[in-house]
Amino acid sequence: MNTPTYRDRREAARLLTERGLKTSWKTLQKMATTGGGPEYQIFGNRAVYTDQALDAYVERKLSAPRRSTSEAA
Repeated sequence: MNTPTYRDRREAARLLTERGLKTSWKTLQKMATTGGGPEYQIFGNRAVYTDQALDAYVERKLSAPRRSTSEAA
């Protein structure tokens, strides 16, 4: 069984940015309030994200591959 890696908001944002998807920790914080962001858990007084939750979030946000701007979303 794989033990998950937990990342705080800054680490989660850094990981997404390193993968080419520029994200601010402040954006993750706002989405935790308004919805639409990756799933997270609370540890003490901190929000933490798993790589699996971040990967699932990216998959939900990315569109299907396109060959033209005229293709439907």
